[in-house]
Amino acid sequence: MRARSRLAELLSKAPAEAQAVEFDEAWWSWGDLQSVDRQLGRILDGAGLGSGARIGVVLENRPEHVGTVISLLASGRCLVTLSPLQPAERLAADIARCGVPVVVASPEVLARPGVLDAITEAGLAVQLDQQGGAGPVGGKVPDEAETAPGVSIEMLTSGTTGPPKRVRLTDRQFEAALVSSGQVPREGVLLRKGLSVVATPMVHIGGLWNAVATLFAGRRMALLPRFTLDPWVRVIDRHRPPAAGLVPAALRTVLEADISPEKLSSLRVVTCGTAYCPPELADAFFRKYGARVLMTYGATEFAGAVAAWTLPLHEKWWETKKGSAGLPVPGVEVRIVSPDGVLLSMGEAGHLEIRTTQSPLGADAWLRTSDLGRVDQEGFVWINGRADDAIVRGGFKVQPDQVRKALERHPAVREAAVTALPDDRLGAVPVAAVELRPGVPVPEAAELIATCREVLTPYEVPVHVTVVAELPRTPSSKVSRVELLDLIRASMAAATA
Repeated sequence: MRARSRLAELLSKAPAEAQAVEFDEAWWSWGDLQSVDRQLGRILDGAGLGSGARIGVVLENRPEHVGTVISLLASGRCLVTLSPLQPAERLAADIARCGVPVVVASPEVLARPGVLDAITEAGLAVQLDQQGGAGPVGGKVPDEAETAPGVSIEMLTSGTTGPPKRVRLTDRQFEAALVSSGQVPREGVLLRKGLSVVATPMVHIGGLWNAVATLFAGRRMALLPRFTLDPWVRVIDRHRPPAAGLVPAALRTVLEADISPEKLSSLRVVTCGTAYCPPELADAFFRKYGARVLMTYGATEFAGAVAAWTLPLHEKWWETKKGSAGLPVPGVEVRIVSPDGVLLSMGEAGHLEIRTTQSPLGADAWLRTSDLGRVDQEGFVWINGRADDAIVRGGFKVQPDQVRKALERHPAVREAAVTALPDDRLGAVPVAAVELRPGVPVPEAAELIATCREVLTPYEVPVHVTVVAELPRTPSSKVSRVELLDLIRASMAAATA
């Protein structure tokens, strides 16, 4: 079934009293979502913005925003995501750049300095309140605006290494991602039992895909504004789902909080994406809670996962394949090539290329990713870092992931992150920051560097390591390399002051 038509069917036929989204321990019904759809439809239809129109949404994890997303997709429009998590000045600049005729936002976002002005200078501002009411609050639709027929979503990437970029996901890509993951409704069944927990930001692909896929399949959703430990545990304990999703940082938070296994005893699996999950962290979670941690690998450009672990794969292969990204999902082909595009043999390391209907290039073209990796004899995909992450130090290449692993050997280090510091003589040098385990003595930088020297070549050893209370993160919980470098520079300046 086509994704847009399926969502349109739900908005027209789902029983108004049926539960759809739980938020703050209260339920929004399908009737509530249908009300959002009707109100938004009247505004956009009245403005002449039909199928193909690009509509901006400052997208928060709230049920009225879920209703807005499925309304836009069901009506053939293009959802343009805008992040509420960025400072007001950056959000206003993003609104001005994206060139949409309408921006939908909450009252709290519209009250932030400069945001409403940025919207009304370019188009119409629509306020969406917590009761699901929608109405214009200023500005007007321009006479001409760019359209995007056949594009479901225009989405921000995570922005770990620089400013987030916009990626257009076509109807074909989004539908292929739903089908390849098994997120399909049962024939002749409108709504079904089951519940998914959505705690990652919908403004990024992981959270948005989870939310849309849940409703597309006819299941209910427990929506959290963000991942925080106690509300997440209460949701799991209350609804007893067999599966949930956690990014590595959240996985570690749950484990270190020593949550009672009984509260999480319903979980058989926990999917884990957005960033590399150390196998020892996955093993520790499994030993404590009995839930197998299933890694996924994907990217915004592919509308979701392209390789993943499943429960049967984990049961059979985990002990010999731990650390891999799993097998390609159905409909995805992978290969490894040299920098000049020569196909490499099984097991050789090189640049990862992917061919799939989920690709922006279409089903027949190979798309080179920014990741380095290899594929073993059984077809498991191993990611060895990013090609664009390599730090070239005086002609020698340093892979940040290798430095990270060296630092995390130290018993006091909870998590490490590595980035490149520009250097006039060598081009760039590796520098790092570490977040410590709770209650441990703070190690000296020299001690951390000595740990690295035990397993790294001299040119790989970081020139500076700083201890931080928390590593800086993007909304999708990846470490922000941009903020990391600013933090390390400040630490180096303080050390020499």
